[in-house]
Amino acid sequence: MATRIYTKTGDDGTTALFGGQRVGKDDLRIQSYGTVDELNAVIGIALTAEMSDELRAQLLAVSSELFTLGADLATPLDPPPSYAIPRIQAEHVQHLERLIDAHDAVLEQLKQFILPGGSAAAAHLHLARTVCRRAERLVVALARHEDLGPNVVTYLNRLSDYLFTVARRANHDLGLPDVPWTAP
Repeated sequence: MATRIYTKTGDDGTTALFGGQRVGKDDLRIQSYGTVDELNAVIGIALTAEMSDELRAQLLAVSSELFTLGADLATPLDPPPSYAIPRIQAEHVQHLERLIDAHDAVLEQLKQFILPGGSAAAAHLHLARTVCRRAERLVVALARHEDLGPNVVTYLNRLSDYLFTVARRANHDLGLPDVPWTAP
C-alpha cells in the first residue's frame, strides 16, 4: 500500500517540529518557516517567466537554500537535535552579497523609487521580496523568544536585497527599464 500524504496527526491544530515536539499550527516558528515556504513558491512562479540562464541558476540555488532555512527554523537549537540538521551559515549571506554586488555593477544607479513591474519575472521577484520581508519580520519576532543562531535574520535581510536587485537585473537583461514611481 502506498504511503498517504495525510497523517491526521494535525487534525487537532498541532504539528511536529524536527525532533518530535508538537506545537500549535499558529506558533510563531510555524508561521516563520511557513512564510519561507511561501517565499519559495513565489520564486518558483518567477522561474516560469523569461529570464537569463544566469538568473535562473541563481534562483534555483536560492530555492534550495530556502529548504535549508526551513529545516533550520523547524529545528529548535534547544534541545539540540540528535542528528545533523543543515543550518544557514555566514557563507550563505556572503554569497548573496557577492551576487548583489555583481548585479549592481551592471545596473544603472537608482536615483528614484521604483515600482514592481516591467517583465513578468521582475514583478514576481518583487512579490518574492515582499514575502521575504514578511518572513524576516516573523523571524525577528521569533528570535526575541528563542535562539535561532547567528545567521537566520541576516540571511533573510540580505535575501530581500538580492531579490530587489535581481528583479532589476531581470528587466535589464530583457532591455526593459525600471518602472519609476512618480509622486502624485
